[in-house]
Amino acid sequence: MDTSDLPALTDRARRLAGTGARRILGIAGAPGAGKSTLAARIVEGLGASAVLVPMDGFHLAGAELERLGRTDRKGAPDTFDAAGYAALLRRLRRPDGPDAVYAPAFDRALEEPVAGSVRVPADVPLVVTEGNYLLLDEGPWAPVRPLLDEVWFLDADPALRMRRLVDRHVRFGRTRAHAERRAAGSDERNARLVERHRDRADLVVRLG
Repeated sequence: MDTSDLPALTDRARRLAGTGARRILGIAGAPGAGKSTLAARIVEGLGASAVLVPMDGFHLAGAELERLGRTDRKGAPDTFDAAGYAALLRRLRRPDGPDAVYAPAFDRALEEPVAGSVRVPADVPLVVTEGNYLLLDEGPWAPVRPLLDEVWFLDADPALRMRRLVDRHVRFGRTRAHAERRAAGSDERNARLVERHRDRADLVVRLG
C-alpha cells in the first residue's frame, strides 16, 4: 500500500477524535481493498486516542452458516449478524458509565468470530470500524451508516485487489486454484454490491 496520503488521513481522523465526544469513523470498501491495513495504521497513528473494532467480528459462526445453507457464500451480507453490529455501534456511541465495552473480532486462522476480543475503554474518543457493508442502505444493514460520524470508501485497483484476495486465501490454507475461484466468484459479487454504495461515503480514498 502506498502510504503517501496517510499523514493527511491520520490528521483528519485526529480532528474527528478531538471534537469532545465519542466519534465513530468507518472505513468501507470491497474485499481486498486494504481496509484493515489502512484502519490499523490510522489507529496506530492516533495511539491511545483510538481503538479498532472490525465489522468482521460479526461473521456468523461456521456451524450456523452450515445450518442456514450459506457456507459457500461466506462473506455475503446475509452471512453476518448485521443487527448485532448495529447494536454494538449504538452502545459505542454512548458509553454507559466508566466500564469498557468488549467487541468481537474475526480469527482468520480459525475462520471464526471470537467474542470479547477487543476492549474499548469508555474514555477513548475515537472508534475506527472497517468492513465491506458499512454503506449499504437495505435490510438489517440500513441502520449502520447513520451510526457512523464519517465513512471513508477505500478505492483500490481491481487487479491489485484480486491479487491480495487470492494471496490471502492461500495464506489461510486454500489451494491457489480454490483461492482464485473464490476471489472471482463470491468475493467479486460482494465487491460489485459494495461499489454500488460508494456515493454514500464522505471521502473516497485512493491509495496505490
